[in-house]
Amino acid sequence: MTRLRALCTAVALVCASGQALADTASHNASAEKFLVMAHADKLGTPVYMQVQQMFAQRFEQTKAPASKKAVLETYQAKANAALDQAIGWNKLKPDMIKLYTSTFSESELKDLVAFYQSPLGKKVLEKMPAVTQQSAQLTQQKLESAVPVVNKLLADMTNELDPSAGKAAAPAKKP
Repeated sequence: MTRLRALCTAVALVCASGQALADTASHNASAEKFLVMAHADKLGTPVYMQVQQMFAQRFEQTKAPASKKAVLETYQAKANAALDQAIGWNKLKPDMIKLYTSTFSESELKDLVAFYQSPLGKKVLEKMPAVTQQSAQLTQQKLESAVPVVNKLLADMTNELDPSAGKAAAPAKKP
């Protein structure tokens, strides 16, 4: 009787773990489908472009002749390979799937996929990068007016906390 009970328990555990694995695989698949739809595989593109630009600028700074452009291209390719090892989609995808499956239920991921397949969702995917960039630029422009005020407040606080620090930092008065 004890063996039968142990066998039934083992069978139940195997069935439950199989269902959990199936649920996990389905959840992961939903996350991956959403990530593909959201073009998450392109997240590193700005970094690649910035690195390529750095190499091109350095090439110009060295005043290398055009005949040495192959050297630039070789190093840009090596930089791309290094970036692929660090942030290539095949490196990011498993962690991104974990992030999305820990943040969203499978049902929520399916709802996100359905939304992004809709006309409005497609528009959001298309327009949001530019809107985000413009939002950051607007914020930066508005922030510039606060920088002098924040710097003055920082100096005032420093002087209040340590009056001798302000005197040392203040320019010497001419006699």
